Amino acid sequence: MGTASFTPVTVGPVTLRNRYVRAGANEMMTTGCLPSRSLLAFHERLARGGVGMTTLSYIAVSRDGRTFSEQGVMTPEAVPHYKAVTDAVHAHGAKASAQITHAGSFVQHDELSTKRAWTADRGLDILGISRGRPFLHSMTPADMDKITTEFVQAAELCRDAGFDAVEIHMGHGYLLNQFISPLSNHRKDEYGGSAENRARFPAQVASAVKAAVGKDLAVIAKINLHDGVKSGATVDDAIVTAKVLEAAGIDMLVLSGGRNIESSWALFHSPLPYADLKKVQTGWAAALQFFVLELTTPKTAVFRELYFLEAARRVRASVGCGLAYVGGLLSRKDADALIEEGFDAVVMARALVHQPDLVNQFSDGRAERSSCISCNRCVATMYTPEALNCPVINNALPQEWNTVPAAA
Repeated sequence: MGTASFTPVTVGPVTLRNRYVRAGANEMMTTGCLPSRSLLAFHERLARGGVGMTTLSYIAVSRDGRTFSEQGVMTPEAVPHYKAVTDAVHAHGAKASAQITHAGSFVQHDELSTKRAWTADRGLDILGISRGRPFLHSMTPADMDKITTEFVQAAELCRDAGFDAVEIHMGHGYLLNQFISPLSNHRKDEYGGSAENRARFPAQVASAVKAAVGKDLAVIAKINLHDGVKSGATVDDAIVTAKVLEAAGIDMLVLSGGRNIESSWALFHSPLPYADLKKVQTGWAAALQFFVLELTTPKTAVFRELYFLEAARRVRASVGCGLAYVGGLLSRKDADALIEEGFDAVVMARALVHQPDLVNQFSDGRAERSSCISCNRCVATMYTPEALNCPVINNALPQEWNTVPAAA
C-alpha cells in the first residue's frame, strides 16, 4: 500500500502532518452566531481521528453575510470561542482552517440591515420574496470594497482565534460564486461578461486577504469545477478562475462543484434525502424549495466514486498552485493515487461524518476504505437539534451541547 497521503505537505506558511483535510461542510453547530460546544467536540474528534487539517465551515464575515439567523459570524466577541476550538484541534496535532463566506442573495432570515440582498446583478430575490425583499441589489465597486474589507477583517480575527488557514468560499452559489457564475452574473462592466471579468472581484478579495494574513495563515479558496447545470459555469471557466486566483497569490484551491439552488445534487453527485428533509424542514417555502430541487435532479444522478476527478485533472494541468481534490473519495488507495498524480491534498466530508477516526484507521491498517454508503442522510441531520451527524450509526453529540458557546 502506498504512503503518499501520509506525507507532510506545506500550504503557504503552514505544514500539515498528512494530506487529509476535513471539508468545510456545514455543521449547523452555532448558537447565537457563536461556535457551540458541539462544534468544539466535533472538530476535536476529527483531530484526534488523524486528519491533517479540519475546516470549520461557513463562518460569515458579517451579520449581513449570514444565510441562517444563528450562523457563526467572525466578530471580536466570537474570537475566544473559536480559540477554544482551535486549541482543542491543536492539542491533537492537527491544523484548523476557517471557511469564511458571504451569502450574498442566499439569505434565509429577516435580519438584513439593507432593503435588498447584495449580489452580482439585479433581478428577483427568489428567497426574499416571502420576506418583503422582491428585488436584489447589484453591487457597485464601492460595495465590493466594503465586502473586501469585511473578508480581510474576518481573516485577521481568524488569526487572532488561532486558525492556521482561512478558506474563502467561492463556490456553491454564495456571494463570490454569484460573481463567477453566468447563472447570476449578467453585468456589462469589467466585473461581467468573460470568465476573467467574472473572477475579478473574487480575486480582489483573495489578494487583499493574502496581503493581510498570508505571512501567518495559509490562504485557500473553494471554487466550482462546474455548476452542474445548463448555462452555468463550465470546467473551462474554472480553469480561468484558477489562473486568476493563482495570480492573486492563493496558496491552494479546493475543487468542488454544484450550486445550492440550481444543482444541489451536483455537490454530492446523487439525490438529496428529500423524505428526511421534509420531516425536519416544514412550511410552504421549504416545500417549494424541495419541489424545485427534486425537479432539477437528473434521474441518472447515481453516486460514483471520484466524480469530480476528470474535471479536476484539467485544472491540475493548467495551474501550478496547490490543489485539493474533493468529491467521492472513500479509500486510502485512491487518496494515495491522487497525491501521486499531483494533487496536494484530499478533502473529505461525508466519510468523516460517518467515521471521524477514518484517517487513523487508514494509517494503522484497520480499514482500507470508508464504510460510508453516501446516502446523504447526514445533510438532513443538520436541521435537527443534534446538528450534523451520521444517522446510519447514530453518532450525534448531545443536543444540549449545541446550545452552549464553545468557551463557556
